[in-house]
Amino acid sequence: MKLEDIIVTPKEALEKIEPGMKIFIGTGIAEPRTLVKHLMASNEPNLQDLELIQLVSLGDAITVQELQSQKYRLKTFFSGWVASDAITQGYVDLIPSRFSQIPSLIESQMLPIDAAFIQITPPDEAGYCSLGTAVDVARQAMEQATIVIGEINDQVPRTFGDTFVPVSEFDFLVRSTDPPITFIRWPVDNVIDQVAANVASVIEDGSCICFSLGSLYEALARHLVQKKDLGIHSPFFTDPLMDLVKSGAVTNRRKGVCRGKTLTSYAFGSKELLSWLDRNPLVEFQGIDTVFSPVQIGRNPKCVAVLPARKVDLSGRIAMHIGKGNVAASPGEALDFVNGAELSEGGSTIFALPSRNLRNEPNIRLSVEDLPNQFNLKESVDMVITDYGVANMRGRSVRERAQALIDIAHPDDRKDLFEQAKANKIIYQDQIFLQESACLYPMELSVRHVFKGGIEVKFRAIKPSDEEEMRRLFYRFSDRTVYYRYFSPIKVMPHAKMQQYVNIDYNNTLSIVGLVGPPEQEHIIAEARFVKDKKRPYADVAFVVEEKYQGIGIASFLYQMLIRLAKERGLHGFLADVLASNKQMLKVFEKGKYPVRANLAQGAYELTITFND
Repeated sequence: MKLEDIIVTPKEALEKIEPGMKIFIGTGIAEPRTLVKHLMASNEPNLQDLELIQLVSLGDAITVQELQSQKYRLKTFFSGWVASDAITQGYVDLIPSRFSQIPSLIESQMLPIDAAFIQITPPDEAGYCSLGTAVDVARQAMEQATIVIGEINDQVPRTFGDTFVPVSEFDFLVRSTDPPITFIRWPVDNVIDQVAANVASVIEDGSCICFSLGSLYEALARHLVQKKDLGIHSPFFTDPLMDLVKSGAVTNRRKGVCRGKTLTSYAFGSKELLSWLDRNPLVEFQGIDTVFSPVQIGRNPKCVAVLPARKVDLSGRIAMHIGKGNVAASPGEALDFVNGAELSEGGSTIFALPSRNLRNEPNIRLSVEDLPNQFNLKESVDMVITDYGVANMRGRSVRERAQALIDIAHPDDRKDLFEQAKANKIIYQDQIFLQESACLYPMELSVRHVFKGGIEVKFRAIKPSDEEEMRRLFYRFSDRTVYYRYFSPIKVMPHAKMQQYVNIDYNNTLSIVGLVGPPEQEHIIAEARFVKDKKRPYADVAFVVEEKYQGIGIASFLYQMLIRLAKERGLHGFLADVLASNKQMLKVFEKGKYPVRANLAQGAYELTITFND
């Protein structure tokens, strides 16, 4: 077959369409714009009562105004972007579905397709075209359609993966007169940047990340460039991902699926992105039956599903974005990746959002049950992250979740949330709340350090929501450790006592905790604090480290950290009481760079450490 034999004008191609046909159209950058524009502009009698099927309506050729003519009706699986207004006005049919199930809907003819409009590259010498920037369900659509029309666009990148199609599979070809749709990069404000920084802080080296579209991902990529051996298994490949691959942070070496390559279904971005993707072997395009398959996603170890949220309530229920601004995950898209992360060894699901919206309204609420577009599987939410920190949800009770979410709400919203939670008996009725603590929490203290034996410990300031973890730490202590720390044989640590310990003002008292374990299930294994003396510029200091982590340098690290923080706060030195038999703690002070003056009285040393710079 000669190429010239099947190349026709758009008008001639559309003459083959019959009234009532169901036409599949490529998505986003893969939208065959010339064909669609001619379809929208035509008044030919055969182009009536047509049903257009487009998985995600991200283009500009199908408008609400055209749909109002009732010559066409659009079916889509995605409620955001330009389809949102049309769905609301009743001009577009939304098909609720998990994306991984869409191919089977087409193959089973539950979603019949009569014609397929597919954007392609020019054929190579062997007569093969590339599907370019989108595979999604193009192959299934072409197999079901009785008429397949390809739109040749020489500005479309030739991509690798399941993208090559012989010219012989097309009934007709038209030449594009329109460039592919391109999109500018999303702006990133300071709040979103901080949210992204907090998300990046819990993503470990070697993780496989599921990306999507929007400002969160634009910022997140910037904060991931220092990571190592990241993998990408993502529905959309974007400019931020291009930058991340270029940085060297992405190697895909530890993936279980498509090792060594980034796996995606769609490209979405700028002209620079399209140029970079052309004949680029680092990116593999596959259909959504592969990219959205929870089983395939789960084959990647440490898979992290990062999803944007609109609102979250104190139980961990999520309200996702709606409207034209919604360019990221819908619940159907989210569920596939959430399930995949659950199947992944070491996988986790993160929902991220600013603590307040653009109207300065709280995004963490008592309840989201009155909001649309809900993701109700709160059991599958591992972490919620805002610009004020990380709330771990996995394995926590509703009370613990509420306290953790209050800790990462906007400081000015925490008191109202606390009172609402108490009024609804979600938290303890005698729960303490210190308003000044909400504004003084030192987020900047977060740091990681690797100790002997490769044990990595994260250090940060203590939070009110650490109460349960601190109680568990206490009950893991031996009688000797309890006696060394508290100078008495304490046997119990009830809520009333522990909540006073974890609720501090961060001004007169500063406490640092050490945590180990994966980000979604960290455990406190150490704590150190100082309490300012009311009469002089000194502070009482104390440490405790769980027995199994003693002897590797954690106490010494905490000691040096507290010295630095104390000096920054204008203190001149530390005071400490240490039992004479507590040789390990005495060594911690002795090895410090500041001199120790000791006075032995009644079996305990009274230590004075002066910062004599």
